[in-house]
Amino acid sequence: MTDLTETIRTRLGIDQAVDWDTVYSSELPRVYNFFLYKIGDREFAQDLTATTFERAWKQHSRYHSILASPTTWLFGIARNVLKEHFRASQKAIQRSARPSQRNELASQMDTDRMIQQQQDHEYLRKMLLELPERAQDLIALKYGAGLNNRQIAKISGLSESNVGSILHRTVKNLRKRWDENHG
Repeated sequence: MTDLTETIRTRLGIDQAVDWDTVYSSELPRVYNFFLYKIGDREFAQDLTATTFERAWKQHSRYHSILASPTTWLFGIARNVLKEHFRASQKAIQRSARPSQRNELASQMDTDRMIQQQQDHEYLRKMLLELPERAQDLIALKYGAGLNNRQIAKISGLSESNVGSILHRTVKNLRKRWDENHG
């Protein structure tokens, strides 16, 4: 009976060994970029990334490959971490969302160009914050975390085509607004 159970579990992908070190090293930059894209503060993004991986490690025994890939599972945790922090300290996050030291190469750039880039970055950030929360999440997962539409669909619970449509419309509208104000 044990051999049959093992065969079924293997075919279904249940309890297959996951190389968590590989998952950590491949997903750490993506999770960090997701948070950085969502909140714009490097130190806070690092804290949330650490919280995400700490929580994932504590819960890794609950992971089952039949339910989700390690990436999908990890980004589900990351999104929950972000939601919890938004709820717990809305004012602190708003203060943290202000850009900090965006231009590490500022000394090499002329002042006018640096100011223009800061204004552009701030304007883009403002436009992104005005988007509905779902669109913000999809943009952050796509461009912050570098996930593809299929991965985003699994994380968000939307269909892959719906993710693509929402992203396309959102980016198109952002470009239009950008051009209207910077044309």
